[in-house]
Amino acid sequence: MDLRTNYPFWLLEKGILGSYPSLEADISTDVVIIGAGVSGALIAWQLCRAGVKCVMVDRRHVGMGSTAATTGLLQYEIDTPLAALIEKVGYMHACESYLLCSAAIDELEEISGQFSDAGFSRHPSFQYSSFKKDVRALKKEYALRRSIGMDMTWLDRKEINHLYGFDKEAGILSKQGAVINAYGLTHSLLHECEKMGLKVYDHTAIDTIRRQKKGFQLITAGRHRIHARKVVIACGYESGAWLPKRIDKLSTTYAIVSEPLQKTSIWHRNSLIWETAQPYLYLRTTADHRIMIGGKDDEFSSSYKRERALPQKVKELEKSFAQLFPNTRWKTDFRWAGLFAGTKDGLPYIGNLPRQRNLYFALGFGGNGVVFSQIAAVLLRDQIMGKKNDHAAIFGFDR
Repeated sequence: MDLRTNYPFWLLEKGILGSYPSLEADISTDVVIIGAGVSGALIAWQLCRAGVKCVMVDRRHVGMGSTAATTGLLQYEIDTPLAALIEKVGYMHACESYLLCSAAIDELEEISGQFSDAGFSRHPSFQYSSFKKDVRALKKEYALRRSIGMDMTWLDRKEINHLYGFDKEAGILSKQGAVINAYGLTHSLLHECEKMGLKVYDHTAIDTIRRQKKGFQLITAGRHRIHARKVVIACGYESGAWLPKRIDKLSTTYAIVSEPLQKTSIWHRNSLIWETAQPYLYLRTTADHRIMIGGKDDEFSSSYKRERALPQKVKELEKSFAQLFPNTRWKTDFRWAGLFAGTKDGLPYIGNLPRQRNLYFALGFGGNGVVFSQIAAVLLRDQIMGKKNDHAAIFGFDR
């Protein structure tokens, strides 16, 4: 599956941070992780630190799928607003989902503090009402989030204009938010996991997974065999090959990055900015004083259509930026498009399929992909170690 157009910003900024061999022999291990992106890396980090013998495989180079294309926004807000999520999954599960996302940002900060290439940086998150009609629902959202302990401020039109310089009716400024370089974090984690015994093989595609009496036999495209007690599938949008039915809806999203700007503070505390419209426009800054803007999603997954649409989408994103910040000069330096997947409720799928013991999935579909990956890493560590995790039902396949 073609997950993205070529040359996203993170790949060109960091280059190749690590190289790994392909598998050339039959091997045995406790756990096989399929997928060497940020999800697989965070899972490996948790398992290796718990003393579990692991092997990781990927059909590409490490971090070269969707991880290289992610925009790296870390938000506790899920694509489904809290009020709507309560209607879908119930009050307790909805609120716990939001709180778990908030806690995951703190956990990612602790992990990333060990690695300079992770590029973790704290920023508030600002969501504005795209239209006047959205204000009432946003006000309800503000009250709900405040009621579960989220630290935030309601901004009116005058305050938005003062802090951001554009004209919008109202918005929510949340204290909890951050950015990360998922590609850099992935390589950093795997370098450390190798010291703890992790074996990483890229350019190693898995053709077949066979259940046996004592675990699984995985057969690679090169006809080598991996024997393992347990299997974790963390290969994102390509995980559908191992699922009995489709659980996600694929679309295409677009992003552009500006040339570096002279000023270091571009708007209020270089907040993450996004809106109430669906699909939403989002903006963030980078460590070298660039601006990233993304969105303008299309409801198709064709790589051919994606390539043809990208030039026009670049113009649309540039126009959207100019409408918000007419006095800030913009010149596009990087542009790319990638697959984006959503679920019926905006939550990830984590854990076993019904009656499928020891075969686990970490499917962090949605705009909170890296945050969901951290939740999955902790939850799957507990399940693989035989420990109860009270949050497992929230993200289960039978919800």
